Amino acid sequence: MKFCVLASGSSGNCIYIESKGTRVLVDAGISRKSVQERLAQIGVGLDAIAGLCITHDHSDHTAGIPVLTGRHRLPLYATYGTSTTVESNAKKHFEWNLFEAGCAFGIGALTFEAFTVPHDAGDPVGFVVSDGERRLGIATDMGEVPDMVAHHLKGCHALILEFNHDRDLLLNSSRPWMVKQRILGRRGHLSNVQACDLLRCIAGDQLRTLFLAHLSEECNTPALARGCAAEVLRDCGLAGTTQLCLHQWPGPVLDV
Repeated sequence: MKFCVLASGSSGNCIYIESKGTRVLVDAGISRKSVQERLAQIGVGLDAIAGLCITHDHSDHTAGIPVLTGRHRLPLYATYGTSTTVESNAKKHFEWNLFEAGCAFGIGALTFEAFTVPHDAGDPVGFVVSDGERRLGIATDMGEVPDMVAHHLKGCHALILEFNHDRDLLLNSSRPWMVKQRILGRRGHLSNVQACDLLRCIAGDQLRTLFLAHLSEECNTPALARGCAAEVLRDCGLAGTTQLCLHQWPGPVLDV
């Protein structure tokens, strides 16, 4: 199984995953043109995509849905709460393959285990994606880490985890206090410290790759996020785990 982060952050999110001939996208918060161009850079055509799985309804994860489903008829997968909000925002009906958090569904050779995450959206989820041999965990856009989230993410060979902000940089930023409260709240976004606490809980000997995702451009830096994560990996005896934190897209194609 391989994956490539095509976009990550408040300006848009999109992840490409493939195994055994099945190719899927998780989220589509960038334009169809950007998706197509970034897939082309890794040698993949948009028409080869077998499904588009949505974590939640915010526009930085869903903006590309209308054109992607209209021109390319990509099968859409989401929870009911996500689907209704996406349709309300787009003022358009889409054909959905609905799933429930806590359940698994399949797309070709890939199995998706969906789990609830605490975020201010309609029924948001994270995923563990497996091809029967390898497991990729995807957990972004959440304000805290319930035990059930950590339970699902244990045993993954690769992780895409949110390292959204440094708390001090956020508090000292020019953002309105209401925005700061939202980000720091239980349904907001993970700080570097919170993400590292989660990583320390779930990192195992099988972890080969860690992707630090959804960094705030104003309230975090790659150096701060990487330094925090590297300390945890070192303490866990995983100094050899590949760690990536990027601002240029697409990222490299990585083995799970």
